[in-house]
Amino acid sequence: MIRALATILLQAGVLGYAFQAEGPVQVVRKPARPASAVTERASPMLRVDSSMVLIPVRVTTAAGSTVNGLRKEDFALFEDGVPQNITYFAEDDAPVSVGVLLDISGSMKDKMRKSAQAAAALFRYANPEDEFCLIEFNWQAKLTVPFTRDWSLVARAIGRAKASGYTALLDAIHLGLKQMKRAANSRKALIVMSDGGDNFSRRNLRQLKAALIEADVQLYSLGVYDSDFAAKRTKEERQGPALLSNVTADSGGCDFPLVRMEQLPEVSVQIARDLRNEYVLGYAPPALISDGKYHRIGLKLAAPEGDGNWRTYYRQGYYAPVE
Repeated sequence: MIRALATILLQAGVLGYAFQAEGPVQVVRKPARPASAVTERASPMLRVDSSMVLIPVRVTTAAGSTVNGLRKEDFALFEDGVPQNITYFAEDDAPVSVGVLLDISGSMKDKMRKSAQAAAALFRYANPEDEFCLIEFNWQAKLTVPFTRDWSLVARAIGRAKASGYTALLDAIHLGLKQMKRAANSRKALIVMSDGGDNFSRRNLRQLKAALIEADVQLYSLGVYDSDFAAKRTKEERQGPALLSNVTADSGGCDFPLVRMEQLPEVSVQIARDLRNEYVLGYAPPALISDGKYHRIGLKLAAPEGDGNWRTYYRQGYYAPVE
């Protein structure tokens, strides 16, 4: 979402040597040219003669400012505790396929205008190669606008939305993951616009976490809350912020609580930066076995002296393919 923001990065970081959250991992099998050392500003789909694992990583200061200008030598990668040689390194800015998940349940009745304004602010940073789809959900989730590069179609649909009924948030995210299989771009993200309360989903949180681990999709949320949120009466609404924070962390995305309208520009820019600007690290394990098993990724970052409060966000593992 932001060709104009390609020069601004806003990612997450570590304290000295440390690692934290997550971002999607791909295992790419491509014949052709051998993998050479470092390539900057190149496509993340590097052609190699062996399997390669690609890991987008976001790096920020503790205050949320983007850390750019890092080198391959500033990162250390591990798979199942074994150090890996980083053979591919780039600062990536690629087109994004975005699914907007709009809560239209009864609890959002007084927040629809705020949701529409949040979406409009987000779309302002789209570029012509980005594509969007819209999923609306109350007691059930439905695809309202299929993938399109015309974001105005999504914006108009959000503006017409009417709130009523129960909330099937987890089912909506499952439907979003299903739609992402039709995405045209390799970079994929879901953005949930909701107060987070779920009281009607058929699927549970454990099932969703399993689906997120397997999916190559980052999940973000704009938590649309009232200023008097603490006075909410229903248990589901009180648990909403914690639920949104929980599910986004598992995907390498982030949760952005939104209470005041003045936050809109800043939050929209932050999500746009997160989606479009990341470091991409690649490595080829000595023997990547197609066993279908989960392999854990570890990342350490060497922060320069005086900058020991950086954070990193990346997906902490992947499932190997099955032959």
